[in-house]
Amino acid sequence: MSLLFPLGLLALAAWLVPLLIHLARRHQYAPLDFAALRWLQARIRPRQKIRFDEWPLLLVRLLLLATLALLLARPVLHGGAADIHPVTVVAPGLDGTALRGQDAKGDWRWLAPGFPALADAAPATASALSSLLRELDQTLPAGAPLTVYVPDPMPGLDGERPRLSRAVDWRPVPLAPASTRTAAPPVLQVGGEIAEGEQRVLAALQRAWSNQALSPARGAGTAPDAGQTGVWLAAAPLPAAWQAWVHQGGSVLVAPGAAEAGWMPVLRDADGAVVLEQRSEGQGRLLRFASPLTPTALPVLRDPGFPRQLLAVLAAPAPPTLAAAATQQPLRGGATPLPAPRELSPWVLVLIVLLFALERVIATSPRRGAGA
Repeated sequence: MSLLFPLGLLALAAWLVPLLIHLARRHQYAPLDFAALRWLQARIRPRQKIRFDEWPLLLVRLLLLATLALLLARPVLHGGAADIHPVTVVAPGLDGTALRGQDAKGDWRWLAPGFPALADAAPATASALSSLLRELDQTLPAGAPLTVYVPDPMPGLDGERPRLSRAVDWRPVPLAPASTRTAAPPVLQVGGEIAEGEQRVLAALQRAWSNQALSPARGAGTAPDAGQTGVWLAAAPLPAAWQAWVHQGGSVLVAPGAAEAGWMPVLRDADGAVVLEQRSEGQGRLLRFASPLTPTALPVLRDPGFPRQLLAVLAAPAPPTLAAAATQQPLRGGATPLPAPRELSPWVLVLIVLLFALERVIATSPRRGAGA
């Protein structure tokens, strides 16, 4: 047995309370004068020794305080046989009832935070399934069989194939293929006043991407719509509405500025010179050209492949979130789970209740009142 919070034993200092109470409430014997004895010479009373009355009651009270201190220290018991019954988890989005079938006695859970029972409502979670598998592997006792149902293709990837301490019965469940859509080209949304030459360049880029005309310019108080790429090339700072839109995940092309920390090159020309820089802002990003957006200041604009290169930066593909479930089957070699200690707090609570009941019985006993 060990204690999770040994400082809780400092509560044993409360033992002084019943000791002082029992010392202060000792039975007092009042002297009674007799006529035949009042002429006798008074003798010096011997020093009285410390004596506790009603020691059974005192003992019970001390035990009660000791168990309360033990409860604060949170005792746990190590060792013992671990419960290694089989566990089956089902990823959210699958039909858990159909997969379980007639198995009403097995331990079926959702592969979701907290690993709730399959009988509960299906959780709506965006947590990485690989991370949840690692957490579950360390939660279950070593040697407990684990069966995992995941959709195929499998979502919730976290960049690394899970490595667990046990062999897993990996069961992918094929899903109907989702319809694939080609990402739409970005739509430039200009804000503020810009030079005529810069506007012609932006219009040419928009026609090269989508064969559409450039959208009308917006004022400082109106941010671009979702999915658009903002363009703020005015000399004035980026307006508050546009800044808030960037922090929520938007992208804005801004005018060239002085060299500052945080800007990283994302596009270079054939000679290696920086053409476009990027800086993260909240969940979004700011992008700025190294020179004004004119063919004279930025010769790369005359390159026929420049619209495609800029499009690759603005519409950078998101990291993959789906993969064939067979390629994500967990590997062996993870750390062995530590045996979980058993909490003794419930048993200590039962003992506290019994001691308190015994203390009340002794304290309110009629025999105690008669003896007093």
